[in-house]
Amino acid sequence: MNATSLSTAVTRRRRAPYVAALMFGLVALLVTLIAGSISAPARAENDPSLLNPDKFFVKSLIQVDLQHDSARFPLHRGTFQGKTYWFILTEASDFGISHDLNVNFAPKLANIAINCPDCVQTVTLTSAPDLKFGEAVVNFEGVVDFSPIRKLVAGPNGFPPAVAEPGAVGDAKYSPFIRIQGSDVIYNAPIVASGDGPFDVNTHTNTSDRALAIHIAGPATPGHFEPSWIDLLIVHGFAAGQPIIYTSTEASIPLAATIERATFVPRLQKAPFLGGDDTLGSARERIFLFANGQTGQNNPQRQGLSHVILDGHQSEDASLENTALIQALHNDGDALNVLGDIPSLSDPRHANAYSPLWDAQIGEWTQKAVDQGLNRRQTDENAILNLVAQRPDLLTGPGGAPYGSVGFVINCPILAFTDKLPANDLVQLVPGAQG
Repeated sequence: MNATSLSTAVTRRRRAPYVAALMFGLVALLVTLIAGSISAPARAENDPSLLNPDKFFVKSLIQVDLQHDSARFPLHRGTFQGKTYWFILTEASDFGISHDLNVNFAPKLANIAINCPDCVQTVTLTSAPDLKFGEAVVNFEGVVDFSPIRKLVAGPNGFPPAVAEPGAVGDAKYSPFIRIQGSDVIYNAPIVASGDGPFDVNTHTNTSDRALAIHIAGPATPGHFEPSWIDLLIVHGFAAGQPIIYTSTEASIPLAATIERATFVPRLQKAPFLGGDDTLGSARERIFLFANGQTGQNNPQRQGLSHVILDGHQSEDASLENTALIQALHNDGDALNVLGDIPSLSDPRHANAYSPLWDAQIGEWTQKAVDQGLNRRQTDENAILNLVAQRPDLLTGPGGAPYGSVGFVINCPILAFTDKLPANDLVQLVPGAQG
């Protein structure tokens, strides 16, 4: 976005001249210094282990390596009380800026501060690029402690686990959702590592529990800035009947943060609105999980939280050295959650309803469904909602409760599709189903 187009966009919003000028300077600084100055290294597109970049939702990704179940993100530098923190960018609430930054457009994020001002942290930027890294530096007001030891012990049926303690915790002012002082644009900017190295990508004492590798670029040279990057473990799931991949960075309760290998951020619990994904002022979209889907490493119907705990090596640390874990996840060992609205859907109403902040809906198959083998793999939002409406004898909420939101959110930016572009739901909603 050049100065003319950005200025025109701000003018269209009819802001006061001073505010417009301030927003112009701050937003242009972020776009130009963080995005425009980076030249990504050439991708080895002939390597069969790398996903074709044409299938990326987040176009700024450097690569997706399906052989190692990882996605490589450009890393951006921030500071807090004199210490370095590294973050990624995955979404923006403004259409033009999201395209300039090559990240997902998520207009719902503009609503995130409604009823929850603490769900967004306000940051400042250095007024000039850091000469070593060639881009502006973000000054955070809240950050992540990666030092806790993640602990997950399976329960008798896998889920719920007997022990669940997250390996990373946000401080009292941390949120991955940031806005630059003077601007109303919301960015999804999860912190994924701290310090200046060396970085622990085996037991994750200073990195995300999904970090597999990290590279900090050397000093910049005029006209060329080699990006710093981080490889994060991806998550396999479904949307509109098609396989997709995403990553998981934060969750609002310890249980979810532990299972997701994410940072525990309790303040996100109040993000608007519980159970309201398409309502006025909502910042959430729905994600569908299953407590007791079928298990077994080679079972074609495997899916759910018990499955990922029992079959996905979920109690172990994720690292490139843990090839058994990576192979299990690569072989459908993930929970295989089903996502609701995503950016590629053909209906703009649904495409623009995408948000990386997912409102969890956990389904529990009834004993009847389990006994008759009807707890089969699901891949489409509407198919699940139809099932809930038409066969309440098969699928309910946890413990037989009414199906719906279970009260926590997960920050899961969608990254790429691995087969066909998810464009339309498999089925239409039946009368009475809650769409």
